Amino acid sequence: MEPKKIKSALISVFHKDGIEPIVRELDALGVQIYSTGGTQRAIEAMGIEVIPVENATSYPSILDGRVKTLHPKVFGGILARREEGHLAELAQYEIPELDLVIVDLYPFEKTVAETTDESTIIEKIDIGGISLIRAAAKNYKDVVVVPSQAEYAMILDLIKTKQGHTDLADRKELARRSFQISSHYDTAIFNYFDSDNQAKAADDETKTYAFKQSISDATVLRYGENPHQQGVFFGKFDEVFETLGGKKVSYNNLVDIDAAVELMAEFENEDPTFAILKHTNPCGVATRYTLLEAWHAALEADNVSAFGGILICNATVDLATAEEINKLFYEVLIAPDFSPEALELLSKKKKRVLLKIKNFNVKKTIFKTLLNGVVQQDGDLKTEVASDLTVATTKAPTESEVNDLLFAAKCCKHLKSNTIVLARGNQLLGMGCGQTSRVDALRQAIAKAKNFGFDLQGAVMASDAFFPFPDCVEIAKEAGITAVIQPGGSIKDNLSVDFCNENDLAMVMTGVRHFKH
Repeated sequence: MEPKKIKSALISVFHKDGIEPIVRELDALGVQIYSTGGTQRAIEAMGIEVIPVENATSYPSILDGRVKTLHPKVFGGILARREEGHLAELAQYEIPELDLVIVDLYPFEKTVAETTDESTIIEKIDIGGISLIRAAAKNYKDVVVVPSQAEYAMILDLIKTKQGHTDLADRKELARRSFQISSHYDTAIFNYFDSDNQAKAADDETKTYAFKQSISDATVLRYGENPHQQGVFFGKFDEVFETLGGKKVSYNNLVDIDAAVELMAEFENEDPTFAILKHTNPCGVATRYTLLEAWHAALEADNVSAFGGILICNATVDLATAEEINKLFYEVLIAPDFSPEALELLSKKKKRVLLKIKNFNVKKTIFKTLLNGVVQQDGDLKTEVASDLTVATTKAPTESEVNDLLFAAKCCKHLKSNTIVLARGNQLLGMGCGQTSRVDALRQAIAKAKNFGFDLQGAVMASDAFFPFPDCVEIAKEAGITAVIQPGGSIKDNLSVDFCNENDLAMVMTGVRHFKH
């Protein structure tokens, strides 16, 4: 198909920044320009001739500007195929051909982010603009469409290099971008209206469900989980982190970073805490009076798995801590801040990623692909506190044991099920995760703790789910465990409780399970 020359253009944009060079280039090429409202006035202020749309339609802008371009003489000029039958109808009804449509939509998402005033938000739902974009994109074989500011540079380059002509491939690519923008826009509007629906009780018969997500920010990764898999990250990484150094993050880095942030959010407002994660599982966690002490205590739990791990803390990394961290090979280090001296030192390892976290906000809604669909659920935002604990045994845990039980429960929540955590003194001593039985998870946790030199006398145990049999508390007692935290809920809870009563162990129940698949 031969390149098509742009002879006429309709320009109607919300943001005027960046439009002047395009307008001047079109004018220099003799393109007839039609426009509306504020855009028309902006073009006239450039000293360039422009035809008001109402002159073409013989109909004024009405309803406070809500209806300007919604007219057959506008949409006919856009949708007409440049072939004999359609062109004859254009001539019959005196409809001008429109070869180029430049539209910039009302900023709906920005408005939602800035205000809760419903009337203000509703007024930023673009009707004419979105209709123009869809019409021009549908007729891409004959019409060029520019759907947002992001395409201004592209159209300006096309106009300059091709002297006002466009190829079919150019028009089709702009049409693709147009439907990306229009579908994203509609999704944002739907999700705004759907927020009330989502707030309804699950048993409300008026509640309906639809999965609609749209993220336009994309980063192509080197590859996915493995080199033979492609990978793309959709999201705004820089809204959460400031990258201070290191290579670009990979797919696996991103998955681990997400797990690390979820874990450290539990400790955001507590004393200095350090965590080391490997394949999304925390293998070392500790809270201490100083960050350096927390680092050493976290590393003690498993200095083997820490190699090549993801490191995260809740306090500024100082030089002394950086010097110790720098002795270990790690993939990513995340902190709220770094002292200048620490940053200078850590930046010398050019491939190690340094991230300054801006917030520890966790996801309120999570979803993943399954089978031929998607499963969505609320995030696990429940974190147990002392008042949530119900003492199930005759013996109550001591104050220090309660502290350790809550610490262990936080760690346990972020390990793959089935999982067991052993802890003492705000330090993870051993963990078993991803096991097919809770007994295997416990034996793994005990073996890891002993392998790294920990005496488990006086330690506590946390389980992500209930004990259907007393075998786990029997093994725990033998290892030196003195207190246990678990959700409860088994029809055989009494078996574990009875064993604890008979063997001077304390057990508390939370009533909340934390499976993590």
